[in-house]
Amino acid sequence: MPFAQGELRWGLACGIGSDGHWHGWFDVRVRADALRRLGLHPDQPTAEPVGPSPPRWWHADAERLATNWPC
Repeated sequence: MPFAQGELRWGLACGIGSDGHWHGWFDVRVRADALRRLGLHPDQPTAEPVGPSPPRWWHADAERLATNWPC
């Protein structure tokens, strides 16, 4: 793993959304110094989404597949 202990943090939050369905959110945080060591830095333009979101059908299909996942 390219990160030392304490350079990477993550969390998970779950709850019922306004539509009545359960939703989960991941939060991943990496210290800036650890990114710089890998040749990255937090101010790079590619650190943010670029371009438009996928079409609505793509999201609907992903949700359908997630609810039918065999686990």
